[in-house]
Amino acid sequence: MNLRKFSILLKQLIFCPSNIEKTKVIIDYLNDVDIEEAGYTVAALTNNLKFKHIKAYKVKQIIKSKVDSTLFDLSYDYVGDLADTISLIWNKKPKNSHKKYSFLEIITILNSNDLDLEKFVTDFLNNNNLDERWAFIKLLLGGFRIGASATFIKNTLAEYGRKNKDDIEKVWNGLSPPYLNLLKWLKDEGGYPKINLNETFHTMMLANSFDLNKDANKISPENHIAEYKWDGIRVQVLCENNTIKLYSRTGENISSSFPEITFNSRELVVLDGELLAGKNFIPQSFGELQKRINKKKPSKKLLDETSVFIRLYDILFFEGKDIRNENLIVRKQKLENFYSKYLLNNKFDISEIIPFSNFQQLEKIYKSLYKSKFKEGLMLKRKLSLYISGRKKNLWLKWKRAPKYIDAILMYAQRGHGKRSSFYSDFTFGVFDNNNIVPIAKAYSGYSDEELVKLDRFVRENTITSFGPVREVNKKLVVELAFDSMQKSNRHKSGIALRFPRFHRIRWDKPVNETLLLNEIKSEFIN
Repeated sequence: MNLRKFSILLKQLIFCPSNIEKTKVIIDYLNDVDIEEAGYTVAALTNNLKFKHIKAYKVKQIIKSKVDSTLFDLSYDYVGDLADTISLIWNKKPKNSHKKYSFLEIITILNSNDLDLEKFVTDFLNNNNLDERWAFIKLLLGGFRIGASATFIKNTLAEYGRKNKDDIEKVWNGLSPPYLNLLKWLKDEGGYPKINLNETFHTMMLANSFDLNKDANKISPENHIAEYKWDGIRVQVLCENNTIKLYSRTGENISSSFPEITFNSRELVVLDGELLAGKNFIPQSFGELQKRINKKKPSKKLLDETSVFIRLYDILFFEGKDIRNENLIVRKQKLENFYSKYLLNNKFDISEIIPFSNFQQLEKIYKSLYKSKFKEGLMLKRKLSLYISGRKKNLWLKWKRAPKYIDAILMYAQRGHGKRSSFYSDFTFGVFDNNNIVPIAKAYSGYSDEELVKLDRFVRENTITSFGPVREVNKKLVVELAFDSMQKSNRHKSGIALRFPRFHRIRWDKPVNETLLLNEIKSEFIN
């Protein structure tokens, strides 16, 4: 067998009209193929199948050496998806006499240390049809875009094995492809998978957005606690045998970037908190923290100039025991106990619980946060909530403060990828600094499909010049941008950086000379 079944699966998932149909298609596939093939397919669909010798740029180089490189660049720029481009531009008819590798043989070859990537890719493309070529490139590089997220795949596995999805989530990050122990357990052919708890990132519990109209009457001091939502990055701290691991919310090990985050504990402990820049537990701006992010080996000078600390929210493991099935109040008490015993240093403190007697008092606290530089809003948590991976309805709510708004001038546009590949959908905005317009933000969300069509038409009709895929346009369209906060930034010509800029509304009616100047914006939002 070759990639035929895998390519048919992907094609079916693209055209499935509903999640119910997608679930059925995946379960039928898992029942039809070998357990190892099923496991590698699950890994591919959840973007966990990686080939260390294969990079997108290498594959592009190989293809461009075999076809007209200008035609490839133009096609890729228009189509926006590498697998679509390669499978369509490759014009060799498959040879039926050539050996067809099985799915598992392909995985083995791609993982081989002596892989001749150019020969294998070329031979495969030469000897398979369009659908199989497309599936092959997707297998190599990921990014399936078939409407099936990792969470959806886990939910499907739970239905496939008639198991609790939370039980899958608890071990997921400790498993690796092809997930044989997991699949055997799902098929009732083996026990619950065992993982190394001290080597595993435990998927975080997330909050739903607070809706004032729908949720206000649900919040009470008897059933909820309130905490501040801080402007840092969510992290998980794992320690056992006095060895620390620090993970981002996506599970990336960032320990080397923050070597000063340390404490000693022989028994396993897992903590949940917010990494903030600052000294003596006084936060600084997110811009300061950004100086440390992605620095794998920070210099002593950077460590001294940009201190960090962790504000703790929760505890998942305590004294070697998993306490995620304890309620929040019990976990908070154990966090306090652990903190008093181990963490009396200048790198950890505990998130403050905000007292309130009724919702009106809580709303007043929320409104007072509007001008705060470091508090993003409030977190509202049910006292009896267990620590459940992912986003569970009505357990934790995030009440983010209202965004700020500025009018900015469209300067540049670039086409997007995937379903937006035919449209100019990524935009750069600026404001006047004396007589010049300087860039202040990029935004590519917040508009409707109908607005995107109008924006795309505006870009095409008002292009001044092009720089590769980027078009510069006449500076005559104003867009009101929403953003969460503004900070000083030495990395930007304007001297400022916006946090989470997005479209709020397009001001087709507003002249550009009625927008605020750069110094006025700084005065209003920074000083």
